[in-house]
Amino acid sequence: MPALPTPQPDTDAEARTPVVFIHGLWLHATSWQPWVDLFTERGYAPLAPGWPGIPATVEEARRHTSLIAGVGIDDVVERYTEVIERLPSRPILVGHSFGGMIAEKLLGMDRALAAVAIDAAQIKGVLPLPLSSLRSTLPVFRNPGNRENAVSLTAEQFRYSFGNALSEEESDRLFERWTIPAPGRPLFEAASANFSHHSPAGVRTDNEERGPLLLVMGGQDHTVPEAISKATLKQYRHSHAVTDLTEFEDRGHSLTIDHGWREVADHCLAWLDKQGFPGSP
Repeated sequence: MPALPTPQPDTDAEARTPVVFIHGLWLHATSWQPWVDLFTERGYAPLAPGWPGIPATVEEARRHTSLIAGVGIDDVVERYTEVIERLPSRPILVGHSFGGMIAEKLLGMDRALAAVAIDAAQIKGVLPLPLSSLRSTLPVFRNPGNRENAVSLTAEQFRYSFGNALSEEESDRLFERWTIPAPGRPLFEAASANFSHHSPAGVRTDNEERGPLLLVMGGQDHTVPEAISKATLKQYRHSHAVTDLTEFEDRGHSLTIDHGWREVADHCLAWLDKQGFPGSP
């Protein structure tokens, strides 16, 4: 397993708010690099560590598929908790898909100043399960043994789950550049969450003391459709902490890595500034 990342020494480190980017299933942590560069320019101190077991490069992750097999939600939470504990101050979290769920969990645990959950995976209590979401996860669920395996997508499966709002050419290009095998366990854990009292997909949505949360959804998302994002927002109705929802109507699950990523990133930065968390003064 690669060593936990440590922010590089910086003379103005005390003034720079840490930002931890959390990837989801099937995308490598390096897919966040344009966001890391942008947030650095805006005065933050960002880093994008990978899930436990994932090698440092896309190529290595594809060669060593067994390293990620069997990793579950609690393992990922533990990994990012360790990352956070090594930082000089509590960070802002930005997560996509299952990374969005992890960001929600850590925010509910008071591990972060604020969180942005983009097309966040289904948390415990969310009931809608649209057909498009089922089809997106079929490569994992078609074999019960995949709970302990790492599963890869084909270019066609990626196009349906991530790139349906893109041209076939762009979707295939993103597939070749960023995709890696993903553990099946988190999907099985999320699917059974509402039948488990102590599900790892549970989030402290009633936490009144947590920092602000922004939920971002793509209106064309097949993997985490609008119904799931809106049902997630309702789970936070018992907390008076800030919980906002933004929709990009013409975007799919690839909205953090495709040609329109900058629009999403700029919106997140503007929201953070509005919440009182700008980059360094």
